[in-house]
Amino acid sequence: MAFKQVEICVYGADVICPSCVQLPSSKETYEWLEAAIKRKYPDQPFSITYIDIFNPPEDDEEKKAFAKKVIEEDLFYPVVVIGGAIVGEGNPKLKAIYAEMEKYGYR
Repeated sequence: MAFKQVEICVYGADVICPSCVQLPSSKETYEWLEAAIKRKYPDQPFSITYIDIFNPPEDDEEKKAFAKKVIEEDLFYPVVVIGGAIVGEGNPKLKAIYAEMEKYGYR
């Protein structure tokens, strides 16, 4: 299977999700994910983007719409999205993220 570079989007906020009080912040989760994925796939590029749900990028309608969805649907953030699919909420699991990346040819 051909390899396709993915963009991993981590939607979160500076304020910790009320249901996620004991968990790391969205930013900490983003940094942890970036480090873990780089270790797992050292020679395979990917991009990882942090999106503040209360201050999404003005120039990206897709990310703005998803940030709004996180708020409106009370999703547990951080929410990790790869290729439009939610692969983790609140306390994302590396195994689920790796499984999704492998669908794109990561080995």
